[in-house]
Amino acid sequence: MNKNEWLTLSGADLRLFLTVLEAGSVTVAAGRLGITQSAVSHGLARLRVIADDALFVKSGRAIMPTPQALTLAGPAQEMLDGMQNFGRKKRFHPAEARLSVTVAGNDLQRDLLLPKVFAVISAQVASFELRIIPSGTPTPEMLRERHCDFIIAPVPPEGADIVQRRLFEDSYRCFYDAGVRTAPRDFADYMAARHVTVMHAEHEKLQFDKWMEGRGHRRNFVVSVTNFSGVPVFLQGTDLLASLPSLCTARMMQGFAAVPVPLPAGEREARLVMYLAWHRHNQQDPAHGWVRQVMFDVAAAVTRDAVSDKPDSNKR
Repeated sequence: MNKNEWLTLSGADLRLFLTVLEAGSVTVAAGRLGITQSAVSHGLARLRVIADDALFVKSGRAIMPTPQALTLAGPAQEMLDGMQNFGRKKRFHPAEARLSVTVAGNDLQRDLLLPKVFAVISAQVASFELRIIPSGTPTPEMLRERHCDFIIAPVPPEGADIVQRRLFEDSYRCFYDAGVRTAPRDFADYMAARHVTVMHAEHEKLQFDKWMEGRGHRRNFVVSVTNFSGVPVFLQGTDLLASLPSLCTARMMQGFAAVPVPLPAGEREARLVMYLAWHRHNQQDPAHGWVRQVMFDVAAAVTRDAVSDKPDSNKR
């Protein structure tokens, strides 16, 4: 047999094999398939070559499957079912779904979005497992090699096979402990202060810090932590400033005063744009698409609520 003979295997071949197996007769199988006995015999001859087995042997007037034929019956049915589903759009029913999703992101995304994503999805599906891993500096391989299903990052990985879409946008605020100090009066006062910031793994700076440095504004950083949740303990009871996304107010920076970052006159405000990224192999998957939509809906609700519920900047 040619080593590539199996490539000629078709859905018609599988259907013929299963019909003969069920009928136990070439004649009966031919009648069920609407073809001649000769066509069934020729089809079986091809299958014997591919399977390297007799498949069926005579037993009186009937034919009996060989042990190998019985072994192949299950896989043959699975392949035929797969072929039938190939051109059929899969339907997704949340109430019946058992989902497991892995998201890569830092603690801002984790605390801001993912608890609500978990709550919304858990309430609608049969079971839901959410796994969150650090994104670090996101790479396409994280999605290509299926280490995660989604990446949430301000700078998503790029590639012809990577899909990315804006998830939400936010402004930056200057946070401080109002029990210790007042808000910076102007840009000079802001620059003269001591600052605490976030520097992720691999010394990856915040987008805002990169933006400031790109304009030649170098602040005095006296503390840097690896995640956003580490900022409050250093800010509380000190005169330090922290320039973070305004959405931090809702959770980790709750209780601190905040004002817009006092930039030089005429300088445009820096914006944080967060993206959701996934691999193209999941683009048409209905379950993946449903989870994506939940994440977009949650992000829209979180940013909408934040805008309508701005805290008093003078409270602590």
